Amino acid sequence: MMRRARSVDEYVAMVKDAIYETEDMRAALEYDEESMSYTRDFIDELEGSLKQMLEDMKTGDYCWRTGDLPYMKVIADVDDLLLPFRPLLLRINDTHCNGLEPEDEA
Repeated sequence: MMRRARSVDEYVAMVKDAIYETEDMRAALEYDEESMSYTRDFIDELEGSLKQMLEDMKTGDYCWRTGDLPYMKVIADVDDLLLPFRPLLLRINDTHCNGLEPEDEA
């Protein structure tokens, strides 16, 4: 079972990690467009969604429990082999939808 973030700091770190992974994937796409072409379908929306989320956290505009995050529809049909950090994105979405993991359940 996937564990949600237990603190706001952990949650922010997860989002930053996902942004880093997305930027790394974009760099790979720019380096090797042919073998990474599958990412063109979702990379812009995924990266934009994560960066907006982090910005909302910084400005205090972030709202918990508003349903699935926008990127979920983009990654819904992307296989874990093509998107190796998909489990991280799912954990972020689960934390967004259900709040932080209580300490006693972790």
